[in-house]
Amino acid sequence: MDLYMMNCELLATCSALGFLEGDVYHKEPDCLESVKDLIRYLRHEDDTRDIRQQLGAGQILQNDLLPIIAQHTQDKPLFDACIRLMVNLTQPALLCFGKVPDDPAFRHHFLQVTSYLQAYKEAFADEKIFTVLSETLYNLLQLDWEQRAEEDNLLIERILLLVRNVLHVPADPYEEKNVDDDASIHDKLLWAVHMSGLDDLLKFLACAQSEQQWSFHILEIISLMFRDQTPELLVNAGQMRSAQEKQKDMQELELLRQKELAEKRSRTLMRGTRHSRFRGSYVIQGLKSVGEKDVIFHQGLHNYKNYSHDAGKPVRRVPKRKQMAQDSESQRRSALNVRLFLREFCIDFLENCYNRLMYLVKEGLIRERAQQHDETYYLWALTFFMAFNRGQNFRPDVVSETMSIRTFHFIEKNITNYYEMILTDRSDATSWSRRMHLALKAYQELLLTVNEMDRSKDENIRHSSNVIKSNIFYLMEFREIFLTLLRKFDERMQPRSFLRDLVESTHLFLRMLERFCKGRNSLVVQKKRVKRRKPSKKSLQTETTPEELEQTWQTVSEELRSSGFQLSESLTEGAVPFDAASETPVNEQRTEALVKIQDCILSRSGPEALSLLRAARAVWPEGDTFGSVEVEPEEELELLKQILFTKLPRSVVPLDSALEEEDGVELEEEEELESVAVSETEFNFLDFIKRFANPAVVRPYIILLRSYSQNSSHTNHCIARMLHRLAVDLKMEALLYQLSVFSLFNKILGDPAASTYKELVTFAKYVLNRFFVFAAKNDKAFVELLFWKNVGAVREMTEGYTKEGEGMKKKANWTPEEEEQLQRLYEEYKASGVPDVVETLLPLLSSSRTRREVVSHMVSMGLVDSVKDLKKERKGTRIVLWTEEQEQELQELFEDFRDSDDVLGNILKRITAKRSRARIVDKILSMGLVSNRRDLYKKRQRSAAGKSTGITEEEFFDMTGESQKDLDIEEEEEEEEEEEDKSEQDEDEQDYKDQTDNSAKRGQKSTSRNIASEKIHSLRNMVQTLQQQGLSGPVLWLQNCLNRTANDREEDGVSHPVALVPLTEENEDAMENGAFQKLLRTVGIRAPSEGQESFWRISPSLSVDQLRKLAASLVPVEETAAEGDSEGNKDNSLAVEMEDNHDDEDDDNQEQRAQALRALLLSRQRKHSSAKSKDSPSREGSSDTADPSDHIEKRISKKRSRVLDDDDEDDDDQRDISDVDPLSKSNFERSMESDRESPAAPAKRRYKRVLSDEEDEDS
Repeated sequence: MDLYMMNCELLATCSALGFLEGDVYHKEPDCLESVKDLIRYLRHEDDTRDIRQQLGAGQILQNDLLPIIAQHTQDKPLFDACIRLMVNLTQPALLCFGKVPDDPAFRHHFLQVTSYLQAYKEAFADEKIFTVLSETLYNLLQLDWEQRAEEDNLLIERILLLVRNVLHVPADPYEEKNVDDDASIHDKLLWAVHMSGLDDLLKFLACAQSEQQWSFHILEIISLMFRDQTPELLVNAGQMRSAQEKQKDMQELELLRQKELAEKRSRTLMRGTRHSRFRGSYVIQGLKSVGEKDVIFHQGLHNYKNYSHDAGKPVRRVPKRKQMAQDSESQRRSALNVRLFLREFCIDFLENCYNRLMYLVKEGLIRERAQQHDETYYLWALTFFMAFNRGQNFRPDVVSETMSIRTFHFIEKNITNYYEMILTDRSDATSWSRRMHLALKAYQELLLTVNEMDRSKDENIRHSSNVIKSNIFYLMEFREIFLTLLRKFDERMQPRSFLRDLVESTHLFLRMLERFCKGRNSLVVQKKRVKRRKPSKKSLQTETTPEELEQTWQTVSEELRSSGFQLSESLTEGAVPFDAASETPVNEQRTEALVKIQDCILSRSGPEALSLLRAARAVWPEGDTFGSVEVEPEEELELLKQILFTKLPRSVVPLDSALEEEDGVELEEEEELESVAVSETEFNFLDFIKRFANPAVVRPYIILLRSYSQNSSHTNHCIARMLHRLAVDLKMEALLYQLSVFSLFNKILGDPAASTYKELVTFAKYVLNRFFVFAAKNDKAFVELLFWKNVGAVREMTEGYTKEGEGMKKKANWTPEEEEQLQRLYEEYKASGVPDVVETLLPLLSSSRTRREVVSHMVSMGLVDSVKDLKKERKGTRIVLWTEEQEQELQELFEDFRDSDDVLGNILKRITAKRSRARIVDKILSMGLVSNRRDLYKKRQRSAAGKSTGITEEEFFDMTGESQKDLDIEEEEEEEEEEEDKSEQDEDEQDYKDQTDNSAKRGQKSTSRNIASEKIHSLRNMVQTLQQQGLSGPVLWLQNCLNRTANDREEDGVSHPVALVPLTEENEDAMENGAFQKLLRTVGIRAPSEGQESFWRISPSLSVDQLRKLAASLVPVEETAAEGDSEGNKDNSLAVEMEDNHDDEDDDNQEQRAQALRALLLSRQRKHSSAKSKDSPSREGSSDTADPSDHIEKRISKKRSRVLDDDDEDDDDQRDISDVDPLSKSNFERSMESDRESPAAPAKRRYKRVLSDEEDEDS
């Protein structure tokens, strides 16, 4: 279709709009329907935007739409439809095509649409049109929110979008060839906006609290209004030129004049005074032509210096990917009246609108309520208006919203993001580079504003700047950003203007940092270091040998027998062998259940395998695949053994999914193993400057220095200052010993206007003088000019090169005889069982070789797969068996140092056969010298206050929580030590070590359960007290809250703090009761923080089981007593059963247990009798006088703690009693009944018992 011939239907629609007669537009009756038809046509246009081009060629907007909205404003439906159509017609060409098309045909359509947009912009430069738009917008803004309809908000948004679209149209460089101070089309448009009063409405929308939804539209319109302006030009608009500006202009004119005179003088010297009628021919001696002869020069001598072999050759085309990025900045000086109006607009905007508008835009960006790339308008506004504020009577208060550390962080984050996108989105790298340049200029403006605050006469402003600087210089991200940008600079993607701003920003930052460091003796900064631990690579065993299966089964069966085939509730509930929602058939799921059980046994998780077996039996009771319903424990054990030794069919995982899963696991492991270590260190400015001594940093400075004649004097000063820091301050002038740098220095020194670049000339002479002095000492100096050098190369150049034989040695070659000898020796000693094959081979080789050479050559020959197969074993890892003498020595050392503060440390220092810490601990545990590995830890000093016997019940409960925290800390320390010891373990001992670790952990769990039982009993006492006070209802409410929170956390799998909100008056009164608050603290509910929270909150650290146990402990006393009787009956039966199971135990263990329990009963009877004597003057005094009994109690409690911590025993105290003597159990129950009569005694008694256990752990 010919785009210049309008479609007949489209032509008919346009003709039905109306016609223009003189200055009056007569609309047709079907005008509104015709406008709607045009909107419909635009909705269905093709990729070439044919409808848009035809309407542009027909000038529908200029001849019809603009006259309609100017003369028929009262017709609201028609006005709304015309605005809607004009918004569509004026939208940018980039939005129509998505990007600048690469195809020539589509590029033509793109340029055609752009030309029509430029014609629209010229038509809009009319004061009448903007007067109509501003009046309509004003009337709409007069309506309150209650009166404003949805159509009104849409019309407001469309008017703002229309203004935005018109301002966005780029200027035509071929049509607008105006000089500075002349009015362009954009200036005429701005003047029409100003005369219509639309600029005042924009300022109102920016500061009005009820119109904050238009904040992004307003900021975008303002940025387009100031598109061609610079802050410096607007600040100086309408003002008399200062003496400094006049002097600067005179210097520029003088510079141009000197250049012209110098060139004229050089041309005069090159020519002779006598004119030659012939040009002549000359032979250039020493310069060879294509052949072997010298070059014949056929021009005058004055052109001799311009001779080049490349003269007359076609210019070599540079590939597009290697072309330097071009600057897109276009600045021009607008007409004076436009600059004056924009200057007043800036002043009013800063005083009334800036802080509020920037706050709204920032919140929208953070909460992601903006469109893509809207942050660029925020960065531009920050740069422009803060620069204008610096030049126009600097006031920090009007830009206070953007003067914060949050703004620095926001910009730094955007710079990092833009750089990553430049690397990933190569096709749009130019756009990302422009955005990165905007962010850099914003960062530079923030630094300039802070520097300006430093010069203020107000003490508060200077103090604020010091606070900001201390934060900037402290954080590593802000210090490293310029160094990173310089190292990553790429001239193919980042233009010269970006490099100029980067160099100037770096100069400013270093100057501020240097000044900040000079005023202080020391500066502490943050230092971050990424720690990476290599994940332990688990070898996938495709086939397990029968010996390994037998060993695995022995471990699993012993574990199940020791637990009495009893499973915890979590294992029973978590075993799910069948998925009803799965698409897998039931028979296949049965096989998968068998595979799961086999995998659990192979991973030595016996209880989990047993729970899966029982759950599968409940799902598939028929066929006896998983055993009969009334199966015995021994039969279950035999069934598990059959499943282990049976080869089950396993489903083959597709390769792609396996790789994806493996990659996902590796990524998760990397995320877990990578940790950032944050530390503080003292800052040294000179050390920081040393990081700039890098060719990757020097090269961008040299690139910018090449355009020294176009650079400003400030830019050249920034370059010279940085190079001076490296060459003079660091004494590394050899970094600049490079041929391209010297060529540039030669150009500067030979410049006719060199007198205007005094700083560069002085520095160039200094570097060249140092080089010639250095060349006199080093005969390789001129060769070094060909290469860029790092710090190591500079050191070698100046201090001397590494001689042959020093440093890196040459790789020695292996002869065939030596390779044959190496292979023969390796085959001979490979199966001999020597600890280290390589160490055995080294003295047997005919030529002297290092271990590294032998190992690497064995890998290259294919004798071994990798270097890891020949890894040198650590000292002591092959010592597995203990002789009788070594065991006796270990026992004697333990007896000698068992009362010392560091038992294990003393043993490690004095033992003859050096072994790892983990092996010695395991051996001490296996010999029965200690029952828990925590007994071997280094003792910690305990304050005397903690051993006081006169402690109150409240202090006891507080210290119980502290002891629990200490226990958790000790468990973490133990886990860390175990992880360190694992790296020193040999793989042959892995099974044995796992057993000892499990036994130690069971001992820890028994200790923590003792403390937990004490806490539950104290909770029940407190519940009884609150029940007597009439607070049974609040206690029941608290119990329901704990159960409900446990259920929620179990369902969601996430723990969050849950607020306790009392909804009844009874519960509100209870929350203010001191006794009830003490109960809340004991349960683990956190009190509200002052000024921030109003309600108590259930801590997220409490697990589901802990919440349910705490809720069970809050049951009223009557229910607890009833439950206690039933539990007592169960314990009796368990006691008899356990008594039968442990008849074969040693007599020594039973004697110790009976002796400990009798002493425990004796101490409780003594305390019961002391509690009944109420007439005594002080209860504490009586307890203090009983020194002998206290000593006996402490000694016996140590024995009891060892009994409770034993790996082969159960955790419950009542079960221990049943194991020894049934009569002791009855006496124990009677003592418990007597204890309930006096509620004060149990607290003190239990505290002393816990304290004695802790002392035993430290000893």
